[in-house]
Amino acid sequence: MAAAAQRGESARRAYAWIRRGIVAGELAPGSMLSENDLAGALGMSRTPVRTALGRLQDDGWVTIYPQRGALVRELTATEIRESAEVRHAMEVAGVLRASTERLAALHGPALENLDEQAAALGAGDFARFNELSLAFHRLFVRLSGNGTMLELYDRVQDRQLLSNAARAQGIVAAAEDVLAQHRRLQARAWASDWIGFAEALNNHHSIGAAIPAEGC
Repeated sequence: MAAAAQRGESARRAYAWIRRGIVAGELAPGSMLSENDLAGALGMSRTPVRTALGRLQDDGWVTIYPQRGALVRELTATEIRESAEVRHAMEVAGVLRASTERLAALHGPALENLDEQAAALGAGDFARFNELSLAFHRLFVRLSGNGTMLELYDRVQDRQLLSNAARAQGIVAAAEDVLAQHRRLQARAWASDWIGFAEALNNHHSIGAAIPAEGC
């Protein structure tokens, strides 16, 4: 039992390490991951790494090719566009349906998140920024108070993490502009200006799409 528990913990650690590398843009979309290399980097056997890669494939992060390795998923332009359209619709709907109580309850977390984004980019921690950025956008959907909408929104979150990771260098280079856009979104949302928010969000997505993916 102790050995099984240890293998399970090693697999969880491998999963978290590989996923964070993908989110940070360090394991780039389109790159092939080797079990041997990952096991060496993590200081563990190939078995927990293989288990972790299987879970990552189930979650849509990689595609495993027997005898070759695991290919980090690379989103198509259509997938990125469709994901952005879904997120835009739900975030705008969240702001439109926001109650005074929910605006008050989430105001502090939104401002705190913005400060943490700035700190993460300042520290060069793109993986942390990537996670914070998605949590920030998720706040707009939470304003709706609609659990079903939030559940549906969460289904496209990993696509956005992958999209951001492919553009890590460009986003870091445009950090001040990205943060300024996020602050504008927060200001429009908490002013209950859903039309202005929709316009600012559309501009935000357009600018994000213009940042080239690494290697392109």
